[in-house]
Amino acid sequence: MRFGLNSFLVSSSFSTADIPWIKVLKAWGADFVELAVLHPEELDVSALSRALGDAGMENNPVCGMFPPQHDLRGDATQQKSCLDYTRRLIDLAAALGSKTVAGPFYSCVGRCHLHTKDEKRAQFAMVAGHLRTLCGEAEKVGVNIAIEPLNRFETDFINTLAQARRLIEAVGSPALKIHADTFHMHIEEDHSATTVREAGALIGHVHASASHRGIPGRDQVDWTGVFQALREINYSGDIAIETFPMDNTTIARAASIWIQRYDSAEQVSREGLRFLRNTWNSSSPQ
Repeated sequence: MRFGLNSFLVSSSFSTADIPWIKVLKAWGADFVELAVLHPEELDVSALSRALGDAGMENNPVCGMFPPQHDLRGDATQQKSCLDYTRRLIDLAAALGSKTVAGPFYSCVGRCHLHTKDEKRAQFAMVAGHLRTLCGEAEKVGVNIAIEPLNRFETDFINTLAQARRLIEAVGSPALKIHADTFHMHIEEDHSATTVREAGALIGHVHASASHRGIPGRDQVDWTGVFQALREINYSGDIAIETFPMDNTTIARAASIWIQRYDSAEQVSREGLRFLRNTWNSSSPQ
């Protein structure tokens, strides 16, 4: 099992200027870096690839970011923007030799409204159609798209792993997976371990996020139960810590981080990764 760090820990959007962080995150214990990129077209991919290779990091997941301009159920301009952006992420992953792009690709983050049943059906069909197109392109380059359910305060569209499963069934592509995040699961699922078992092989990526967005292990997530369930389904993907420091004001505001839960990025990296590895190694299928 590989344990890594999402680049949100040190950058609001990973850029060429952030490449020196690769060596630092490796030194803090990361097996890989999950690259959260808003402008993939501006990255020096050759320099990034060299830095990752020098650090001994392979198959680093790419994480999508979805502000209002990227929305598969928005107006025509938002839909096109999201499609174009996701294609650039797929191309970036392929260029880096990565197998996964992850995130809430179905909608912009923060869009939360009441909708009629007819509106919900129309939005679902629209998103499924777009994802079917994107997955067809991802399949050609050997990349998976992992869609992330978010909590009710961040989206009204996909909140649970069961909803993600229904969307995957509607799309019908082997390239479409579930991106499970323990923070959102802690809010929305009846029982996190049970829903992991039910999702099974559809889970393609995991965020190890504390229930308060601080250090994993100092929170209320049922880590033993979740890891036992992941072992039971023979999960062999990656597990990345995702958290957001308060000094990253853009991300902190977007994620409602009003209390700093740790002293430094190094502390959450070293302590969090150590806790996750120890818990994984001591867990076993029930």
